[in-house]
Amino acid sequence: MNILIVSATVFEIAPLQQHLEEHFNKIKPFHYKKNHVNIYLLVTGVGLTATAFSLGRMLSEEGQFDLAINLGVAGAFDKTLKIGDVVQVVSEQFGDLGVEEATGQFTDLFEMGLAEKNEAPYADGKMSFEVEGFHFLRKVAGLTVNKVHGTVASIEAIRKKYQPEIESMEGAAFFYACLLSNVKCLQIRAISNYVEPRNRDNWNLPLAIENLNKIAWSTISAIK
Repeated sequence: MNILIVSATVFEIAPLQQHLEEHFNKIKPFHYKKNHVNIYLLVTGVGLTATAFSLGRMLSEEGQFDLAINLGVAGAFDKTLKIGDVVQVVSEQFGDLGVEEATGQFTDLFEMGLAEKNEAPYADGKMSFEVEGFHFLRKVAGLTVNKVHGTVASIEAIRKKYQPEIESMEGAAFFYACLLSNVKCLQIRAISNYVEPRNRDNWNLPLAIENLNKIAWSTISAIK
């Protein structure tokens, strides 16, 4: 079985990589093997462009993967999610791909007629994929942006338009590449902050990364 672990940054998966160093055989940098399980790590860089390029190249050069897993942190729109919670993102959409009208309103590509809402990989303007066996993780809807939201006005406008539960800078690019490459995909994210007027003092990255990697390692350890 070939599994690809995709993360925007090294520090988001550092604990997982340490576990792999200790419990798997290192074939080469970012490639680990134990019995019939091959684990490949791909650190793409932050954002949609870096993720799409790095993941697209990996999928074309390394052959078929049985599963790709996107690991990372996220901001939560939904305040019923707690800082440190780990979720499975089962739907994604682009949150700022379009135009800002003279009124300040955002119009996306589907509304502009520049993309079809039900043309692959989209279904009603969203990209969706759910992996069974993760019933212990809350399933959420993701929104992916180039510029994270940081003002009351922009946050309320995007909440009203798309009803997202979490926000990231890579998730939709990950789904887009995997779905068009026919690769089974799983997106797991830990909540590091709320989507609110920007205040880094309210973030807890260490807790989010710790909880994220616990789930990641238990998932890999369970594969026989």
